[in-house]
Amino acid sequence: MTRPEPMDPIDQVRRFNRSYTTALGVLGKGMHGSPWSLGQARMLFEIATRGQCTATQLCQALAMDAAQASRLIATLTRAGLVSRSPLATDRRAFQLRVTAAGRKAFNDLDRAARRQVAGQLQVLTLGQQTELLAAMDTITGLLALESADPRQTAAPSAITLRAHQPGDIGWIVHRQAVLYAQEYGWDNRFEALIAHIGAHFIERFDPQREACWLAQRGSDVVGSVFLVRRSATVGQLRLLYVEPSARGQGVGDQLVQACIDRAREIGYRRLMLWTNDILGAARRIYERKGFVKVSEERHTSFGHELVGQNWVLALRRPVSG
Repeated sequence: MTRPEPMDPIDQVRRFNRSYTTALGVLGKGMHGSPWSLGQARMLFEIATRGQCTATQLCQALAMDAAQASRLIATLTRAGLVSRSPLATDRRAFQLRVTAAGRKAFNDLDRAARRQVAGQLQVLTLGQQTELLAAMDTITGLLALESADPRQTAAPSAITLRAHQPGDIGWIVHRQAVLYAQEYGWDNRFEALIAHIGAHFIERFDPQREACWLAQRGSDVVGSVFLVRRSATVGQLRLLYVEPSARGQGVGDQLVQACIDRAREIGYRRLMLWTNDILGAARRIYERKGFVKVSEERHTSFGHELVGQNWVLALRRPVSG
């Protein structure tokens, strides 16, 4: 039997692109039965979820040239979905916001998109959903290399994020127990705590409202973070860690941003976390991402006197309805 010739990589990527755009239904006249094209809907999403922004910020976020962005903004403005007001610091630039009509259009599109994705996930088993999400994370991470800042070192650009797989949770518990014992002298009660958190995550994992990412360089895991459900409107970031060999390379930032982005997509209004004041590198990441410390208290844990802190990030995602 003659073996088929392997497909050309370019043809394979193009085939995937055609398949994926068909599955999403973005090639029709309007997105989700609306009068808005993919570009218009994407622009409306960015303005609505940011609260306010400039055209320059939209061009950067969407990798779009100024002329194309200007045309889309003009269309949304004429339709009464977006308002423009001059910036106080630069009268030549405009601050963009959604109007009441724009908010309604966004909410309608958002609900339709969520219904579509929910329907696609419902036909898959839990294992298939996990596999799909892991593949999506891999594709996202690898394609992000194309837009990486060339001034960065090679090491950070080699980092990709993926979803958890069998055996990963045990590995995360092992590495965190070892590292926190080596670096902070925490005893095995910390290992017991994170083992409990990991077991609870596996037993009650809800792929539509929770996630785990592992940062990987080649075949090596160099960090991880969890997003778990606290309530219908609140998510929690848990167990962020980065291997010593990967610190200072933006890995923690990537993991936290993945958690924030997913929390916003899910529809959480707030993202909370608990940490300790001695974990300075992690706290600096949280501060850069906009988290605000809301409380702290002293406690005795893991063989040490510590100061625990609660941090919260308001996700500023419009409420549907």
